[in-house]
Amino acid sequence: MHTATRELGTRLQELLTGVRLLKQRRSHHQPAVPPGLVGLLRQIDGCQARDLAERSRLDPSTVSRAVATLVADGLVERTADPDDRRASRLTLTEAGRTALADTEDWYGRVLAGALADWTPDEVTAFSVALGRFTRDLEVALAHHDNLEDAR
Repeated sequence: MHTATRELGTRLQELLTGVRLLKQRRSHHQPAVPPGLVGLLRQIDGCQARDLAERSRLDPSTVSRAVATLVADGLVERTADPDDRRASRLTLTEAGRTALADTEDWYGRVLAGALADWTPDEVTAFSVALGRFTRDLEVALAHHDNLEDAR
């Protein structure tokens, strides 16, 4: 393995540790959205649970449990799908929209503080490189049907 690739692996481990710490802090400061469910909450826009599972590339049973939690917490509601009465559409409640906005504002403040000494060009370059990396990583892991398999 190339030294730069090995170094990148080390930086990624450090990033994952930072992300876990960020999630722990967020759940303490913004507890309205249960840990691990912010990403799913962002993707709910009147879709069905099966669409959410496909979009998030998570197992449908995982999404079903997560949605049940979000519904129980009053952040999401299920309504009859007008196109398929056997299915339900998922929509954010007013409390869900507020909790998501508050959570995103909190993340924004934390990131702004972490990037305070960065120039706008550095932030843009990092964002572009990170986006490219995540897309290329997904291609490299293309043999995985969903992200849970890749864990």
